Amino acid sequence: MSPAADTVVGLLVLIGAGFVLVGSWGLVRLPSVMERLHAPTKATTLGVGALLLASMIDGRTRYGNWTAHELLVTLFLFVTAPVAANMIAKVHLHRTRTVAGGEADGIAGPPPRPDDEGDWATFAEPRRNCPGTPPDP
Repeated sequence: MSPAADTVVGLLVLIGAGFVLVGSWGLVRLPSVMERLHAPTKATTLGVGALLLASMIDGRTRYGNWTAHELLVTLFLFVTAPVAANMIAKVHLHRTRTVAGGEADGIAGPPPRPDDEGDWATFAEPRRNCPGTPPDP
């Protein structure tokens, strides 16, 4: 392997390991679910992406051919992480609003409370005779 490729792979591994470390630390140390949600979906995703990119470059320089495995894993990770984070956030918001007591306030302050009109982020029962709801049978 060339020294330039070694340097690039080493830097990508260090950057990826740093992001994974920060994401893992945030997942353990942040107090509430909504705050902990950002650590694995942002930092850890970037860290794993950097590690997979380092693996692709290393495989190309050592063996002389490109592999699509790392690219497919990265693509799958970047597509599924935001969707999973969105679903976790929606479930958490719905659960916080429907369960008595909810969750303790985190460093970002108390969780938002819905007003009398409801909130689009929860699966609240639609009001009767609203535009877009089917008529009563």
